Amino acid sequence: MSRRFALVTLGLTATVAFLVGLIVAGSMTPSPVGSASRTAPTQPVMRATPSDARASSVVNFADVAERINPAVVNVDATTTEPAGSRRRPAPGPRNRYFLDELPQFGPPSNEVVRPWAGSGFLIDADGHILTNNHVVERADRITVKLSNGSSLRAHVVGRDPDTDIALIKVDGGGRLAAAPLGDSDLLRVGEWVCAIGNPLAYEHTVTVGVVSYIGRKLFDRSLDNFIQTDAAINFGNSGGPLINSNGEVVGINTAISQRASNIGFAIPINQATGILPQLKKIGRVSRGYIGVALTDVTPDLQRSLRLERAEGALVQDITDGSPGDRAGLRAYDLIVSVDGKAVENNDELIREIASRTPGSIARLDVLRDRRELQLQIRLAERPPRTPERGAPAGSPPRDARPRPSGDANLLGVAVRELDRRLPRATSGVFVAQVEPAGAAAEGGIERGHVLMEINRQSITSVADFRRVTRDLKPGDVVVVYVYEPDLDQRALRTIRILAQ
Repeated sequence: MSRRFALVTLGLTATVAFLVGLIVAGSMTPSPVGSASRTAPTQPVMRATPSDARASSVVNFADVAERINPAVVNVDATTTEPAGSRRRPAPGPRNRYFLDELPQFGPPSNEVVRPWAGSGFLIDADGHILTNNHVVERADRITVKLSNGSSLRAHVVGRDPDTDIALIKVDGGGRLAAAPLGDSDLLRVGEWVCAIGNPLAYEHTVTVGVVSYIGRKLFDRSLDNFIQTDAAINFGNSGGPLINSNGEVVGINTAISQRASNIGFAIPINQATGILPQLKKIGRVSRGYIGVALTDVTPDLQRSLRLERAEGALVQDITDGSPGDRAGLRAYDLIVSVDGKAVENNDELIREIASRTPGSIARLDVLRDRRELQLQIRLAERPPRTPERGAPAGSPPRDARPRPSGDANLLGVAVRELDRRLPRATSGVFVAQVEPAGAAAEGGIERGHVLMEINRQSITSVADFRRVTRDLKPGDVVVVYVYEPDLDQRALRTIRILAQ
């Protein structure tokens, strides 16, 4: 091969390579969002800086993690119990989300030390640390390990079981790094976040994901307001921070779904900052309480009760002697505002009342049978959350109850006369059988419930039940006022009559 031919070949190769490079580079360069014009002038590429993470198409959490990691701590809690008293998780929805107890090893003894592992984060230089209540609530001893490897004893300053938030403290001497707290009300679905914690004892693990949902309820409690994220959260992450792209804590990692992967939950940081003063001052949270059971107004309820509006909280039951009872609230009342502040649903009302001081007075605007009322109510203190109650002592065993005397009906239930030993339910009929795929089962009616009213007509006997349900037809929507012995409360249920 001549030297001239070699140079020509090399030149052609270089030219082709250059052209191919231009084509590849052009095809790999992303077009600006919203622009489809090929004739638009080329814009200079701006490289995002670490402080301008929101402007970048892909958020880089390396700098965020580097800044926040010194404030993240490992929380090791232990309790000593007599041998053989091991507490097994109770069945129910809560155990699908929380599991922080570590396995036990070693020979048996008279006393057993139960360890738990969780996470937390410093909120000031003096050593105050936010974590989860379920991490420290049974602890006899709490040890906190800092990012520099040093370990410090910690003590509980305050706990709030209702929101699963705890405040603990170490002696920081005013020299500890603190994590900046953000505003969780500004979070949006799809926003990037990262979680830092101690999952499965892997210290200071950083995971990244997005906000999947805001305002999730896990345990059907009125104060539930979880942030859902697909940032990986595992056992041991409990109490660690959920951080936005600005490097601010927006949530406290709390729970995971054991039934699905990549579904984790965090408490909004605003919920924590709202109770911090009380946790520091009195070690617990004192909340307002009116003593009523509430429900939202569904389209079926609105139509059946002929309500003019769906916004508000519908009263189902009133606790005897409670503030609501003394103020004159009744079942079917629709509470639409508190001191002129509108409430959209029952959760909003409960949170508004809970945020107020016990002993204070509130004005409730109420709709009752299409009449507007104003009721003054003095708030009591919200009682501690208690486990579900069993059936009242006077209720006979279910297998000892007589056979139902009701015949088949479109509701899909068989009823019998009421046993007088059931407290509070002064009138009604007892649900003895529920058709598994029937209308009542779909509406939440269970065996053992007491039907007190149907479409606001009082039911005092099986004859009343037959009379009221006689003219029902497929497609009708029925409002049933029931007494639930297992919970010792009354509730409204809607039943849509199914086609035969």
